[in-house]
Amino acid sequence: MVSNEPPPQDNLPPSHGGRTGRRRPGLAVIAVIGALTWIVGLWVGPHLLPPPAAAPAVAALDHDHALDPMRTVLALSVPDGALEAHLKPVTRAVTVRRGDTLMAVLLRGEVPREDAHAAVTALRKVFDPRDLMPGTELTLTFQPLTAAPDAPASFRGLEFRPSIERTVGIARNWDNRFESYSAKSRLVHEQTLGAGTIGSSLYVDAVATGVPVPVVVELIRAMSFDVDFQRDIQPQDRFEVLYDRIRDADGALVGAGDVIYASLTLSGKPLAIYRFRMDDDTFDYFNAKGESTRKALMRTPIDGARLSSRFGRRRHPILGYTRMHRGIDFAAPTGTPIMAAGRGVVTEARWNGSYGRYVRIRHNATFSTAYAHLSRLAKGVRRGARVSQGQIIGYVGTTGQSTGPHLHYEVLRNNRQVNPLALKLPTGKKLGGAELETFLAARAEIDASLGRLRRQQASAETPSPEMREIAD
Repeated sequence: MVSNEPPPQDNLPPSHGGRTGRRRPGLAVIAVIGALTWIVGLWVGPHLLPPPAAAPAVAALDHDHALDPMRTVLALSVPDGALEAHLKPVTRAVTVRRGDTLMAVLLRGEVPREDAHAAVTALRKVFDPRDLMPGTELTLTFQPLTAAPDAPASFRGLEFRPSIERTVGIARNWDNRFESYSAKSRLVHEQTLGAGTIGSSLYVDAVATGVPVPVVVELIRAMSFDVDFQRDIQPQDRFEVLYDRIRDADGALVGAGDVIYASLTLSGKPLAIYRFRMDDDTFDYFNAKGESTRKALMRTPIDGARLSSRFGRRRHPILGYTRMHRGIDFAAPTGTPIMAAGRGVVTEARWNGSYGRYVRIRHNATFSTAYAHLSRLAKGVRRGARVSQGQIIGYVGTTGQSTGPHLHYEVLRNNRQVNPLALKLPTGKKLGGAELETFLAARAEIDASLGRLRRQQASAETPSPEMREIAD
């Protein structure tokens, strides 16, 4: 019998459509297709596939980093956590020298000239560079350009304190320009009492007790109208000074302020002065009665010097015969500052024969002072210049006929030399009326503070200074 059904197809299942199934491709064909797919993927993948998982690390950089292309590039090449270590800004401190301009300071600090010029221009908006004082320390900031050691760096800005209560500076902003800023520091003033016995000199012994050098210098200047520090000070005399000590908001000591009160007990006799702000908003020192301690002339126009020769007849150390010595000599190291004994006009500032380098100041129609053997003159001291009392006019030297560094100091009355140590000087301003009442109230407050601080020292307790906060 013959069947009408087609013969069976071994090992091939029927298709769902009722049609006969087809054979699978051979293994060779599959291998070829796979290889082609792999080759095409190598070329197409980088263009169509998303970035690798490590890429989001760039997006995680903060806003400042994203604006700096160099930091973005380094983020892809520096291991995690190492970027900040490699690119940490570096600072460099540069101190202003006498005669420096801001431009000179920046160039000495290795700031590129173009950046230095732009920095000076930007700073003028908040600070006059001509007011930069010698001794001021500038902090310069640089940003390394690569992670390599000793890599070149970009100048990013500077900062300094023209005074203890103010900070000024400049910083490079996001569009590569310098912007200036000025900020007042929040400061705390604490009243501090320093006291002790004078053994060798007021300066040495006061500094040894912890009184800051600027405070001791101010004390000497304030009392030099009444005290001859070469003759009047005796061993076992005592000093006492109430002054400001200044801290920042974090409690760090940032400097010493003004002398509020000072006293010297000389051979058992006390001499005290009080600082007081007058109606014209200026400060001066007054005795307990409200009489200014400022006199027409200072007795000693130099700090820390030794009286080495008096006024009168003496054997000249160079010429070898006896002659009149028409001034007094103060032995001091070369370079020691010399102050104008009073306010006046410079009439001579020149080389003057045996006097060497010489300055003469006319104070009024009666009195003049002269200063000889100077090593150099202070900036701006020239004939016709006006000087204030206590202003530095020159520096000790040994020019002219001189056996060693010292100041030869003369006082002239009606153009004739007189003995500076025997001169009776007129007193300064005397307070009266409402201004005197204000002074007496201020004096009483200072005396009360002195009493409390003295009791603390006497009981050997740790002082808890009275504090007052200066508002911004």
